[in-house]
Amino acid sequence: MPRFAANLTTLFTEIPMLDRFAAAAEAGFEGVEILFPYDIAAPELYRASVASGMEIVLINAPPPNWAGGPRGFAAVPGLEDRFRRDFERSLRVAQVLRARHIHIMAGRAEGAEAQATFVANLAWATERAPHASLTIEPINRTEVPGYFLADYDLAIDIIDRIAAPNLGLQLDTYHAQAITGDMLACWRKVAPLVRHIQIAGSPGRHEPDHGDLDHPALFEALDDWGYRGWVSAEYAPARTTQGGLGWLARARATATRPA
Repeated sequence: MPRFAANLTTLFTEIPMLDRFAAAAEAGFEGVEILFPYDIAAPELYRASVASGMEIVLINAPPPNWAGGPRGFAAVPGLEDRFRRDFERSLRVAQVLRARHIHIMAGRAEGAEAQATFVANLAWATERAPHASLTIEPINRTEVPGYFLADYDLAIDIIDRIAAPNLGLQLDTYHAQAITGDMLACWRKVAPLVRHIQIAGSPGRHEPDHGDLDHPALFEALDDWGYRGWVSAEYAPARTTQGGLGWLARARATATRPA
């Protein structure tokens, strides 16, 4: 059974961020991810992670104006200098947090020039930080209209073209279902490239046991494949975080049940 991490940006929002690490550990998670850990001093976040015994497995880049600003701009022509400047900041934060992965967000753009910009920025980032694990993630355009990277074939092509050992794919089950219509088939297609997985129910992006997606089947498929990465719960609780964690208890029980 996979190692499960809690997305502290979307879960346990009933309590302050620094208290969410311990709450996630108490709930049975083994790690955490934070989408944009830029509003609290990185050393404070790192101390909270150490105190709770929780590894920080992923952050997003670049630092955003989350209240309405761009969801990244790695593929936006003309913003190359801004991308590099903000990637440097994300890299510094990730180093303090000992974060396992940095997800580079493409932003809203389209066309051949956008693709060339994305490839050039990713190639630069992989060379700038060969010690860092970088990921890219297709995001469906219903959720984020105009987002450049909304196709798994394109993501595969870009990763293959750059051919850097520190660049891999991030698969989100909610987006995979929206983009391809078959989340499990998508996983089987892209499995060799996947470094990190996020889960959420579909429709609604609530708990992974809500909706039509068969996450227990995915967990079995991950075991069969030998996936050793993290699986992060990134969803909006239908009610409270604690009240919706039955899926995690069932997954852990299945993992520990004698054959």
